Amino acid sequence: MGNSEPQEAATMLQKIVRVIVGGPKQLKDPLLFHKISLIPIMAWIGLGADGLSSSAYGPEEAFRALGEHTYLAVFLGLATALTVFIISYAYSRIIEHFPHGGGGYIVATHMLGEKAGVVSGSALLVDYILTITVSIASCVDAVFSYIPQGFHHYKVPVASALTLILIVLNIRGVKESITVMAPIFMIFVGTHLLMLVYGVFTHTDKCGPLACDIQAGFTHDLSSIGVFGILLLFVRAYSLGGGTYTGIEAVSNGLQIMREPRVKTGKRTMIYMATSLAFTAGVLFLCYSLVGVKPVEGKTLNAVLADGLFGNWPMGNVIAFITIFSEGALLLVAAQTGFVDGPRVMANMAVDSWLPHRFASLSVRLTMRNGIILMGAASIALLIYTHGSVSALVVMYSINVFVTFSLSQLGMSKLFIGRRKEDPQWIRHLSVHLVGLLLCVTILIITTFEKFMDGGWLTLLITSVVIGLCYMIKGHYVRVRQGMKDLDETLLDVPVSSHGEPPAIDHGAPTAIQLVSGYSGFGVHTLFSILSTFPKTYKNVIFVSVAMIDSGSFKGAEEVEALEASVRGGLEKYVVMAHKLGFAAEYRTALATDVVESAVDLCKEVAEEFPRATVFTGQLTFRLEKFYHRFLHNETAFAIQRRLQWDGLTTVIMPIRVRT
Repeated sequence: MGNSEPQEAATMLQKIVRVIVGGPKQLKDPLLFHKISLIPIMAWIGLGADGLSSSAYGPEEAFRALGEHTYLAVFLGLATALTVFIISYAYSRIIEHFPHGGGGYIVATHMLGEKAGVVSGSALLVDYILTITVSIASCVDAVFSYIPQGFHHYKVPVASALTLILIVLNIRGVKESITVMAPIFMIFVGTHLLMLVYGVFTHTDKCGPLACDIQAGFTHDLSSIGVFGILLLFVRAYSLGGGTYTGIEAVSNGLQIMREPRVKTGKRTMIYMATSLAFTAGVLFLCYSLVGVKPVEGKTLNAVLADGLFGNWPMGNVIAFITIFSEGALLLVAAQTGFVDGPRVMANMAVDSWLPHRFASLSVRLTMRNGIILMGAASIALLIYTHGSVSALVVMYSINVFVTFSLSQLGMSKLFIGRRKEDPQWIRHLSVHLVGLLLCVTILIITTFEKFMDGGWLTLLITSVVIGLCYMIKGHYVRVRQGMKDLDETLLDVPVSSHGEPPAIDHGAPTAIQLVSGYSGFGVHTLFSILSTFPKTYKNVIFVSVAMIDSGSFKGAEEVEALEASVRGGLEKYVVMAHKLGFAAEYRTALATDVVESAVDLCKEVAEEFPRATVFTGQLTFRLEKFYHRFLHNETAFAIQRRLQWDGLTTVIMPIRVRT
């Protein structure tokens, strides 16, 4: 009676969690990748929203930076639209040459080396945390533009609550979360298209006066600050509006969730995003100038524009509110990009051992739950630290974006220089990347210099700390890998003489169930330890291994099949070795995302076949245990032991010493 209540409570808790985050995916479903992948229009919503939503704050920052020289806004709009197309074209080439995703991190790693890769990856991680933070902060700002200022102190709690909602949605799955948000995206597109087109066509009579204002402003500034002064003013405003381009790289980073053919889907998504962003940002600058928008305390410039355009309409205030509310809601959709691409960057870096390997693992919903939770928690911390200030967050955001942009353009320039003998169009491609590199480096330098004391120093500090942690983690894994390599060299080639024909399996005899993760010195050492510690005890050895799907292998059906084949091949080698040692041996395997759950189930199934079974597994041990060892190395053996011991199945952990 006493035990049934906790079990019932645990079952009820599991049911609640499943309702919130959804049930597991069927890994054997042949249409699995098709079902969870995105077509171009859905990818545009899920990833392109990040780029399109930057029109809510990027043009405003640039326009405000002009001060009284607003006559330059039209030229700023043209320059912004052109830059969007240049950077988008450059990232289309990245999609073409790096079709497995990863974007800036993969380009920098492959073309410039792992040092550039870790800088780009770290900048991307901080960038995606800031994607979530600045998008949600801007969302709240837009919505609170229509709420009395007495309630504005609730901005940060509301933003934090929205972040928690997004964490839950993304743990459920990418496609599910995007489907929920698709109507918001479409309302934004419809309302903003109406606002911009209406703003231009109802103010065509202002084009003549605007041209005169431009001429007068240029003439005045030419005599007062000169051509060089005008150029500096323009470049400064252009650079401080760099937030407009944040999100363009999202498509190349998220190719893994695209519908096949991925390259074609990715490039089409990039066209949708570039066209929509260039049009929205460019026409916004024109509307600011034609309507004569002036900053209003507590309101975004877009809210001021919407009020000015729809104010005289029947129910105009309602239409203006829906327009700006949809902008705020789209920013919430844009935060989605951070949850989609951020954990993928973390997973790529974890596969390369720059981050703890657990960040490459997938949940039963095939989402990178650990990364999603970490990204969300870091975003909430930044919201609280900056009090939700969009101006401070955009500065931090832009700097890291353009670190990655610059390294990506440099890497692609190197790629096409190396392909000059085989690609007849290499000069055309190279010229685009060199122009992109020049623009990105210019924006990066000016933004860092201008805004260093306004938050630039903080993002550089955070990124530097992340880079330092990556090097510490990689150094530890390299030392452990060297110790494992020594173990492999010692044990994998150990000569084992055959004991003749292996005996037949005896289900009633004492049986050792050995958990292995692949054919290696680690597994061989564990087998020898079992035999030496318990001599002449066991007659059967059953090798159990879980083919674990992580972000490195979850790229398509072929990769999953190759993973299964590799695991079976390793198990067959263990069986051959056990036969040579004179034991009856078999193996069992399963495909899963959760090693502990699947291993426990396999061991219980084997124990039903072999009632006198004992489970054995190996565990790395270090001479001096450090606090971070548990975080860097999954405590899988102890988790399995706890579960099996509770179920009445004896489990023994064999320590494996590794020099580090």
